[in-house]
Amino acid sequence: TWGLRVLGVLVVLFVAWIVAGWARRSLQRSLEKRKFDTTLTRFFANLLRYAILIGAAVGCLGIFGIETASFAAVIAAMGLAIGLAFQGTLSNFAAGVMLLVFRPYKVGDLVNVAGVLGKVEELELFTTEIKSLDNRRFTVPNSAIFGSTIENITHYPVRRVDVPVGVDYSADIDEVRAIFEGMIKDIPGVLDDPGYQIFLAEL
Repeated sequence: TWGLRVLGVLVVLFVAWIVAGWARRSLQRSLEKRKFDTTLTRFFANLLRYAILIGAAVGCLGIFGIETASFAAVIAAMGLAIGLAFQGTLSNFAAGVMLLVFRPYKVGDLVNVAGVLGKVEELELFTTEIKSLDNRRFTVPNSAIFGSTIENITHYPVRRVDVPVGVDYSADIDEVRAIFEGMIKDIPGVLDDPGYQIFLAEL
């Protein structure tokens, strides 16, 4: 009897795994066709997958004759202990929700967060996946990101570029400025508004 039940549970879990993966891919493709936000698309797709797997796991308890309703009191009693044990995990989860709500960055942005500079590959519930400029993958906890300064480098379409240039002390400042103005005008893509500035920074 137990052998058949275990076999049934394995079959249910295997089918649930396949269905969860299919549902995740289907939802992601559907939202991508509708030009839905990339960050929220991946988040909802992963959330659907986890919901199916958890539902299947709870349903399997009924196969062994376990009343799932009886777990409510146990879960309530263990809530505080679980919260203390998973304090870091829960803080990452809360930070992930806040990042999804306030949207300081999205997938594809170039950011500098928690000391990591790179492109956001994926924003998940607990972590953010970042690909560095030298092609390395960083997994950063969301709590470390949300609790520190977030620099979104590609948020604005226009950025200022500073080019410090050193000259001799004997050089004529006005002549140097005139030379730089002639050079800047030959650079493609220079904007008139906001315009460029040439100034003496230090000696």
